[in-house]
Amino acid sequence: MPDLDAAPAAWLGRRPLWLAALIVFALGAVAALGQAPWSLWPLSVLAFAGLFACHLSAGSVRRAGWIGLAGGAGYFAVALSWIVEPFLIDAPRHGWMAPFALILVSVGFALFWAGAQMAARAVQGNALVWAAMLTLSEALRGWLFTGFPWAQPGHGWIFTPMLHWAAIGGALPLTFAMLIAGAGLWHLVLGRRMLGASALAAIAALYAAGPFVAQAPEMPEDAPIVRLVQPNVPQNQKWDREWMAFHFDRQMAFTAADAPPDLIVWPETALPVMLNQADAVLAQVAGAARGTPVVLGVQRADDARYYNSLIVLDGQGRRAALYDKHHLVPFGEYMPMGNFLARFGIRGLAQQGGYGYSAGPGPQVIDMGALGRALPLICYEGVFARDVAEAPGRADFLLLITNDAWFGQVSGPYQHLAQARLRSAEQGLPMIRAANTGVSAMIDAAGRITAQIPLGEAGYLDAPLPPPGTPTLYSRSGDLPALFLLLLAVIVPAGLHRRKIARAARQ
Repeated sequence: MPDLDAAPAAWLGRRPLWLAALIVFALGAVAALGQAPWSLWPLSVLAFAGLFACHLSAGSVRRAGWIGLAGGAGYFAVALSWIVEPFLIDAPRHGWMAPFALILVSVGFALFWAGAQMAARAVQGNALVWAAMLTLSEALRGWLFTGFPWAQPGHGWIFTPMLHWAAIGGALPLTFAMLIAGAGLWHLVLGRRMLGASALAAIAALYAAGPFVAQAPEMPEDAPIVRLVQPNVPQNQKWDREWMAFHFDRQMAFTAADAPPDLIVWPETALPVMLNQADAVLAQVAGAARGTPVVLGVQRADDARYYNSLIVLDGQGRRAALYDKHHLVPFGEYMPMGNFLARFGIRGLAQQGGYGYSAGPGPQVIDMGALGRALPLICYEGVFARDVAEAPGRADFLLLITNDAWFGQVSGPYQHLAQARLRSAEQGLPMIRAANTGVSAMIDAAGRITAQIPLGEAGYLDAPLPPPGTPTLYSRSGDLPALFLLLLAVIVPAGLHRRKIARAARQ
């Protein structure tokens, strides 16, 4: 039987490179619509089918690289469009940087896809190699230069039953499944129908079996009640002295409302003063809490160093625990080569008074008394599965405080929330998530949201803390099994291709 997808691939291959790049850029942009808040994963599958066809059309390694670059640029330009938001908070000062930031981020991350496409083309890779190479490039993007594993193609599955497979293999197999679904669809419609049907049937089976892979324990009747405080402070007002008292009083009112819960959680950098000068303010917080422990975000100074921190006040208002954020945002909370760039007035966007943050010593687990052991995470740290995996011991729940006002009101906060759900599903642990502007949420051990405060609303929510699940396979093994299988999916076909070339040369 002839290869029916050869004709469309040949047609694409004959187009001028600039036209092929425009087509691929558009396909990449559509593929990004699988990300939150759109969550249109069927469109992602369709778009990746087209991207796979474009890969087949590349007649050379060089053209494959340009196709990968164009597709990645379109994908990341849409998926990470929120990256312009921090520059618009102080638009007169930083607004001019916004388009350059989006272009640099989109093209920079697209280079990973370009390299993957070139490598897949070099070994005459089939759908398996293509999907594996792109997935490996996403793994590399999540590690290199401190990593940025945001908006991976597999994140499009988070709002589907496929999320539960993260308990087995983490995020990387979800990306591989998304890409295989696209390649399988292309083969089914235009090419090797048996191969395409088999691939799509496998994905459909995984989708259907997802709810049976990992299930959260039932909520006990005596589950602790946690109050999430969401003040909804716009970032341009956060450190404005004319507004600081108003927003602090709002958090105090939410803290003192109704019957006291078992725990109260404020978001990242919630205190309007440095911890070193906060004794009087903390006494007010403890008074409003009426004997309830309070978790809150605060900045603190230690000699010449500044930290983005989380503290726990016990029922008597004493500092029971302190955690310093250790995985900082490059160009936001600190500047690579900061001393040199500071000479030109270039400083991180989130820095206060021109001073960057210092990194804390690393992950830690803190004792929260009757509620169990918590693994604290501050904002950006919730994006990294390895920051959770490196904790010294298993916690009973994840505790994430964040200020998503930096991300705007369109896509960034929802994508950050989606990744919080992924962390819970990977570890089989519930999460308490308190966000300044939202979405504050309670998430169970299967990654499902059990209660939330919508984005852009001020308020508080009392919700029961779900119990932890049993340790997942991923919590024991991490990404190593997935990486091994992905490498195997590349190495075996590459070896067979080399043998084929050597045999042809001997003839």
